[in-house]
Amino acid sequence: MNFYIYQNISIHTLKIDSISNSSVCQIGSAGIIKPLSQLFNTGGFTRPAPPAIPPQSVPYVPLVEPTR
Repeated sequence: MNFYIYQNISIHTLKIDSISNSSVCQIGSAGIIKPLSQLFNTGGFTRPAPPAIPPQSVPYVPLVEPTR
């Protein structure tokens, strides 16, 4: 059975609080969304990574106050 869906979507505000590796944000119909997670070791690593270097006191990108 085939479904034909005609949509008219108006989005005035879209706020996403958080997103992770397996998140899906769907607007409208997409049929079937099949979950897929893949983990690859493309570098051939055999041991854990060294500890991270502590961040500097000055951020890399200067942050500004949000405007309205």
